[in-house]
Amino acid sequence: MVSADTRNEALQALRPQGLRALFHGDNAWCADSMMLSCEMTDSMPLSEFLYGPLLTKTLHQCAAAYPDADLRTVSSFWSLYYFSLLVIPYICARQSGVALPVELENMTIAINDQGLPRSFGLPHEGQACDAPDVMTVISHVAKSHLNTVVRVLKDRTGISSKLAWNNAAVYIDYAVNSAAENHCRDGWPCRPLFETQIFDDGTRNPFFGCLRQETDHGANLCRRKICCLRYKLPGVAGCGELCALPELRKQ
Repeated sequence: MVSADTRNEALQALRPQGLRALFHGDNAWCADSMMLSCEMTDSMPLSEFLYGPLLTKTLHQCAAAYPDADLRTVSSFWSLYYFSLLVIPYICARQSGVALPVELENMTIAINDQGLPRSFGLPHEGQACDAPDVMTVISHVAKSHLNTVVRVLKDRTGISSKLAWNNAAVYIDYAVNSAAENHCRDGWPCRPLFETQIFDDGTRNPFFGCLRQETDHGANLCRRKICCLRYKLPGVAGCGELCALPELRKQ
C-alpha cells in the first residue's frame, strides 16, 4: 500500500507548483481567493481577525454602503463572501486530490476596500488525499473552521446560526455539483449532506435541512430553507429561484 507521504510527493512532482494549478475553468478565480500566506502582503492571522476588534470594524465598514440596513443583514451578506471564498476552493481542491489545510487557527485573511473578504492564506499547499464522500469532506471543514465562524458571527452581530449555515450550504452545494461532473445517479450529489442528521462520527450535522429539492412547474429546483436577507440591501441582486421566500423568486 502506498503511504500518504509517498502519494503527496508524487502529486507534487506531477503538477505545477502552487495552488493556482488546482483551479481552472469556471473556478479559476479561486486562485486569487485561496493563496499561501507567505505570498500575501496585506493579510493577518484569521484567529486574530475574528476574535479581535477588526471583525466589528470591518462589518461596520461594509455596512457604510447600506446605511438603512441593520448589522444582522450586513453580516449575513458579508458571510456569503466569506463562505464562498473558503468552501468553493476547498471542495475544488479535494476533487483534484488535495486536502487544503483549512484549519482556522493556521490561516490568514485579507479584506478588500469595501470591508468584504478578499482572500484567505494557507500555511502550505495541502496534502494528497483520496476522494472521500461528501459527508467526510464537509464534516472536516465544518468542525475545523465553520463552527467557529458561525459562533463568532452570532455572538458579535446577532445573525442566527441557522441562517449562517444556510449561507455556507449554498456554496457547498454549488461546488459539489460543479465538481461532480454529472456522475450522481439522482442528479443531486449533495443530497446526503442535507438529508442526514448526523455525521459519521455521531456529531450533529448543521447542514441538515438547509437546502431542499422542490418541483415547480415540472422543474426540479434546489431552494434554501432560510432567506439570506439580501433583499434588504439596495442594489444587491436577489438569488432567484433559490430564494426561500416565494414572493422574491422572480425579482
